[in-house]
Amino acid sequence: MKALRCPTLAALGLLGLPWLLGACAALQTAATDVGEMTDMTDMADAGDAGLDESVNGVYEYQLDNGLKVLIKPDHRSPVVVQQLWYKVGSSYEHDGITGISHMLEHMLFKGTEKYPAGEFSRIIAANGGRDNAFTSLDYTAYHQQMEKSRLEVAMRLEADRMRGATLPPDEFVKERAVVAEERRLRTDDNPRSRAYEQFRAAAFFNSPYRHSVIGWMTDIQHYEVADARRWYDQWYAPNNAVLVVAGDVRPRQALALAEKHYGPIPRRAIARAKPRVEIPQQGERRVRVLEPTASVDYVLLGYKAPSLNTAADAGDVYALEALAWVLDGGDSARLARELLRGRQLISGGFVSYNPYARLQTLLTVGAVPAKGVAVATVEAALREQIERARTQAVSARELARAKTQILTERVYQRDSVFYQAMQLGALETVGVGWRADAAFDENIKAVTAEQILAAAQKYLRDERLTVAVLQAGAEAGAQ
Repeated sequence: MKALRCPTLAALGLLGLPWLLGACAALQTAATDVGEMTDMTDMADAGDAGLDESVNGVYEYQLDNGLKVLIKPDHRSPVVVQQLWYKVGSSYEHDGITGISHMLEHMLFKGTEKYPAGEFSRIIAANGGRDNAFTSLDYTAYHQQMEKSRLEVAMRLEADRMRGATLPPDEFVKERAVVAEERRLRTDDNPRSRAYEQFRAAAFFNSPYRHSVIGWMTDIQHYEVADARRWYDQWYAPNNAVLVVAGDVRPRQALALAEKHYGPIPRRAIARAKPRVEIPQQGERRVRVLEPTASVDYVLLGYKAPSLNTAADAGDVYALEALAWVLDGGDSARLARELLRGRQLISGGFVSYNPYARLQTLLTVGAVPAKGVAVATVEAALREQIERARTQAVSARELARAKTQILTERVYQRDSVFYQAMQLGALETVGVGWRADAAFDENIKAVTAEQILAAAQKYLRDERLTVAVLQAGAEAGAQ
């Protein structure tokens, strides 16, 4: 059992040594796929004298067209990561086109006038790299991981599709079917995912966080290519994007390549997203999901909680993060120690909280009952854990262990160049600012047991609670 912080990270992972060996083997033959490469040797040898000073190892620039550029050198291995982040995700969407950000992400792999469908990924692979993309509630990001001398290959391709995507109608129809099937696989055919989707829809009334990232099936089935084109024209521009380069690069070289390939793209008028602030919740909400095909029950408790973007006091956010780890920070945390091994009420559980959400978020506690244990018993046990957090200060030992786990995990995460880039891009894109990452460790160290108690009393109240219960098996089918 482990506290969930960023589910996307667990799915992406690191690229291993076989990939790096393949990259080195492909270098001599692949460069011709994207035209003549710029000779950066003299620039690299000249060093980075005259560039602005870094802050915590990060160099920040802004091109004339508004593109924010963040460069994080890390010379431990000859690998470079490029990530291009757009400030648009499912929380920017309106009813009728939910999931269009994700659909557009798919379509950006369907070609430009210069590089037809499939060429982008083929060229990246021919140069020994890997590429992909992901869409979230608050952003859409495209990324490549390459041997360091191939950075220009990635920049040339990514800059081309910033404004050059053709969105061919025949490819759109096929990809719409692919996205519909993806939804069936990930959500419709997964009872827990369906329960979670309905849980979110009940927890938020007017916040766009009530929609899933992939969108509702009826919206997916009625997408038109014009919907994607409008979304592309509205949000895909250099002045609505953040470029992150991390790895074995010199800032001078990376900045010069960014200016060469992204600099000529003109800025566009970007409409400011209208505020969509969730109305105050005035009582507990409940969702009951009857699922005859499910094999086990499932319960979710979600409390409205602030993020760094929405909190009146940032200290509350760090206190809630520490509490999440007290409850679910490994085998010695409370859920595992007391409900899994101790009372043997659950077969698994988790606590999820995202301090970096763009809007008001949830602190969610979930669990699967152990065999023979009623879901109502598990819900009551989870409520007891929350009530204990509201009425009793955590012990000094628990708090010290939680802080150590948080800070240790962050050290391990920094071993990944991809993660370093992702952390910068996500923070900058949601509006928190990448510098918040540098302040995170000290703010966690400063959290006190009294702060955790006060935050729990403030936010973990029944009037802020939404409960979802997945009822499985024959009993559900009979109702």
